[in-house]
Amino acid sequence: MIQFSQGHITVYQSALFQTTSTVIALDEAILIVDPTWLPSEIREIQAHVDSIKGSRDCYLLFTHGDYDHVIGYQAFPGAKTIGSLELQRHPQKERKVNLIREFDANYYITRDYPIEFPQLDFVIAQDGQQLAIGNTSLTFYKAPGHSEDSLFTIIDSLGVFIAGDYLSDFELPFIYHSAAAYESTMQRAAEILQNHDIRLLIPGHGQHTTNRSEMFRRIHLATDHLRRLKEAVIHGDEAALEKLGEEHAFPSSFTKECHEENIRIMRREYMGELAADESIHP
Repeated sequence: MIQFSQGHITVYQSALFQTTSTVIALDEAILIVDPTWLPSEIREIQAHVDSIKGSRDCYLLFTHGDYDHVIGYQAFPGAKTIGSLELQRHPQKERKVNLIREFDANYYITRDYPIEFPQLDFVIAQDGQQLAIGNTSLTFYKAPGHSEDSLFTIIDSLGVFIAGDYLSDFELPFIYHSAAAYESTMQRAAEILQNHDIRLLIPGHGQHTTNRSEMFRRIHLATDHLRRLKEAVIHGDEAALEKLGEEHAFPSSFTKECHEENIRIMRREYMGELAADESIHP
């Protein structure tokens, strides 16, 4: 369904995990961000793109390589693709493809396009790298923590901040890469808000916001949770760790596993503990 539509920007929200997909009509191109999840949802995005495209080229931006964010890759054949160098070098491409296939098999889903991991036309190798699409400039910032390959994307001419799997209105940090890097990425998010005229923040899950106070609240929500989690890990406070796990919205076996993954990574980074690779990273 459409969560937000104003001017040249349309944000779609999937029924699954409140995942967002964004379509932005630039002067000389159509930018499509993370088209997902269900075939009917992707068809809705396709129909919108077809209705506004005209003679313009399409660009597909992947905020990171989690399977729910790359599942619609081949639904837009001929589109030029954008992603981080880390996504291009992703060490588990086949695993991501297999997760898509497993999801579809579990729910008897068929798609009218092949399932593949994205191949990139434009590779973002440097922090702060820019890409010109016609008269529009996109600025990219490396955003590791949730995943190593995550990117923040800023479109200054529109005041848009595309955050990937950060800065949700309800979702607490899911750390699959590095807790320390996640903290640094939140600091970078605050710097972006201070240095760019951001008027629309679009997270990968949850609601967009046009309120700058709300944008800063989301940074605080994540950093405060990480701070308290780190303190509980360092002090071995099991009661506090259990209570922190209860703060996750939509409590389920999935959020429980994500919380346990957060703790494992924190213990590895701050306590030097070695743990078996039990990652549930999507």
